[in-house]
Amino acid sequence: MNHLLFLYNPTSGKGGAAGHLSDILDTLTKEGWLVTAYPTQQPGDATRIVRELGSQFERVVCCGGDGTLSETAAGLMALETPPTLGYIPAGSTNDCATTLHIPRVYKKAAALAGSEIPPLAWDIGTLNERPFVYVAAFGAFTEVAYDTPQDLKNTFGHLAYVMAGIASIPSIAPYHIKVEYDGNTLEDDFFYGMVCNTYSVGGMKNLPTDRVELDDGLFEVILVKKPVNIFEVGAALQSLLGQPPAASGNALISFHASDLKFTCDKPIPWTIDGEYGGSHEVNVVRNHRQALHIIQGPTHDKAVNE
Repeated sequence: MNHLLFLYNPTSGKGGAAGHLSDILDTLTKEGWLVTAYPTQQPGDATRIVRELGSQFERVVCCGGDGTLSETAAGLMALETPPTLGYIPAGSTNDCATTLHIPRVYKKAAALAGSEIPPLAWDIGTLNERPFVYVAAFGAFTEVAYDTPQDLKNTFGHLAYVMAGIASIPSIAPYHIKVEYDGNTLEDDFFYGMVCNTYSVGGMKNLPTDRVELDDGLFEVILVKKPVNIFEVGAALQSLLGQPPAASGNALISFHASDLKFTCDKPIPWTIDGEYGGSHEVNVVRNHRQALHIIQGPTHDKAVNE
């Protein structure tokens, strides 16, 4: 019988994981695993436990929000031969569950996490050597996606909020940044930037799925300059979505890259996977192609099987 390390955050999703613990353990056992369970005790605990114990197991499954998944992945990245990763979402946002087509029902997600489905070879990013699984961002309204009501998330996209806010608040100051990426350089005043490998940010499904591949070694990079007016906001978003813009505008820059260096004359605060990621004048982002293997759900369509 193969061994599985099950990590769960007892506070994620208002403690929902703890209430389903028996069903999850029973489901993983029925999938043929001898399970060792560990409730995380504090922020960063998942990274520590996986780094110390992960190599003893054939699979590591974590249960919690995107932060728990991010911490678990960071621990796996420290191992020479990381075991396969499974994920049971229990947070309030669960961007990664959306991207990976993982059901939000605990027993279904546990059955998937313990299954023998061939895993996805998943690109993992680092910001200044700190791993992240789906997004690193800086600038105005970086936290907006995490504080926005779900009904608004379902109607509008994250970048629509960001750009409309920048256009309407004159007091927001940009960062003057030189961006070096894959042999190219650009320099300008940017109010917001996002480097991601996801279909969803903060529950807002704003990135076209045909532009994002989770295993190609490339990030989707989006940089926002000052929109002149709301019409330029609309034109930029239409351009991002691959639609003919109603009016020309250059407020939004979008491209793919694997390695980036952001240089500014003052420290830039970043968030990674929804948590504070540090503040530095020089920030290096790298894509580690297919660094981890994770069990994902059926991908015949882009909807998550509930």
